[in-house]
Amino acid sequence: MKRIFTTLVVIAVAFNFASAQIIPSFQFGVKAGVNIASLQASSSATFATSNRAGYLGGVWARVGALGLNFQPEMYVTAKDVDVNTQGGGTTTAKFTSLDVPLLVGVKVGAFGVGARFYTGPLVSFALDKNQSLGGAAGKALSLDYKDQNVAWQLGAGLDIKRISIDFRAEAGITEQTYGYNHTRVNLFNVSLAYSLFKL
Repeated sequence: MKRIFTTLVVIAVAFNFASAQIIPSFQFGVKAGVNIASLQASSSATFATSNRAGYLGGVWARVGALGLNFQPEMYVTAKDVDVNTQGGGTTTAKFTSLDVPLLVGVKVGAFGVGARFYTGPLVSFALDKNQSLGGAAGKALSLDYKDQNVAWQLGAGLDIKRISIDFRAEAGITEQTYGYNHTRVNLFNVSLAYSLFKL
């Protein structure tokens, strides 16, 4: 009886260590997904938009210990929105950027399966004729965040071994100019990630 009790205690302690992620861990992987974007105008009551699907793809890393996670990411994202013009027509606004979320959250689970809840800022580096992907990545890695667009993300994820599924809402903080309107970009995205390296 004493041996059974001791075994149960050991299993319970091991489960608590795993579920609280007390042991430090590190992961690095790739991700891809889709988003639905919208423009929120602050300067014109006649500005109307409808959502279109865009895409995202890039890399992520995750450092965790004591039940907490820090997850920086870097991915290219395309955000497409249909804008209804005053003349009754429709035009498509396209925004392509290199996005860098810096997320902090908690994780619960055990034996390779777990749920994550997180939030944090996102810095967006516009990709256009004035700034290439390499130039945007250089600014991100050198922490040159001046004059970049900033948003805030809130989300949840499910981990199954090396595969992760994430659902996120993103609210624009800084304003962007579209025509004569000042707008903020809001979006919702769903992504699938794979861990290439896990320690």
